[in-house]
Amino acid sequence: MREFNFVEGELLLINKPYKWTSFDVVGKIRNSLKPLKLKVGHAGTLDPLATGLLILCTGKLTKQIDTFQAEEKEYTGTMVLGATTPSYDLETVVDQEFPLDGITEGAIYAATAPFIGDIQQYPPAHSAVKVNGERLYVKARRGEETELRLRNVTVSAFEITRIALPEIDFRIVCSKGTYIRSLVADFGKQLNNGAYLSKLVRTRSGNFLLENALEVNDLVDYLRAKKA
Repeated sequence: MREFNFVEGELLLINKPYKWTSFDVVGKIRNSLKPLKLKVGHAGTLDPLATGLLILCTGKLTKQIDTFQAEEKEYTGTMVLGATTPSYDLETVVDQEFPLDGITEGAIYAATAPFIGDIQQYPPAHSAVKVNGERLYVKARRGEETELRLRNVTVSAFEITRIALPEIDFRIVCSKGTYIRSLVADFGKQLNNGAYLSKLVRTRSGNFLLENALEVNDLVDYLRAKKA
């Protein structure tokens, strides 16, 4: 593994583990850098149930986080057609089921068209978006309903890569701030059905690729070994 200069600033490509929050990753790396008192931040949140490329910045490079965060993102994933969940993913249990009779492959491919280009979407009620200073998911877990605001996002590619109903695999290229969970839920509605996200991997952010990312524990082990 190469030498790092964390004080001057490093851009770290990390493969975020399943069920870790983005802040879990930041905290793990920050703790591994002690006793250095360094700023560490991430450039674009990934949901706990998502995996893939998470960009971390350290030291002076944290001033550029907004620039990295604004870059185009690419994801691959799997949705389940014929059912919905309140969180639009596996965080919550199925609350509605729909028959798949009459859903054709042609209809599935055609249903992507309305979501390509500049679109509007509502963030999930179970999301980290803040309303009046509080995260939406906190309100949702208390059973509170919150008026959600439409967000403008851009989807430059929405490809169906596998159909094995009820599962559908996809690839999406989109702008900063796009909620893939919301896109999947709206896709289900487009088919007069329901859908929720069962798997999501961020494969690219700007020109940075998941294939070049480090595993969290590998980096932590390396940093600890350097201290020994």
